[in-house]
Amino acid sequence: MESAMVLDDEKMGGAMRSASFGIGDVVKHKYFPFRGIIFDVDPEFANTDEWYEAIPEDIRPAKEQPYYHLLADNGQEAYVAYVSQQNLLTDDEGGEPMHPAFAELFERGHDGRYHLKGAQAH
Repeated sequence: MESAMVLDDEKMGGAMRSASFGIGDVVKHKYFPFRGIIFDVDPEFANTDEWYEAIPEDIRPAKEQPYYHLLADNGQEAYVAYVSQQNLLTDDEGGEPMHPAFAELFERGHDGRYHLKGAQAH
């Protein structure tokens, strides 16, 4: 993936963890009918234990992987989703995400990719 990132997490003692997706990537869930755009990445699970335990055990993802914050929509409603790397796929459907905050936070760059507004390219 062209947007893969290497994350350095101090909580992991400086260990490096590879993220398959980056901020501005449009993705879809592997099992549930929603898509979204990534606006933040955690090197590993960083939500509450209560949230994690609410996921049925037979589909509960590992905590030791990148997790992504998405502006998501399922065609009926928009919301913020928190999804493990193992449950995301690149969305080749095309088109801008339908989340109302999308236009406030992102713009399309000269490279055709979405970038956070005001973010400096590295």
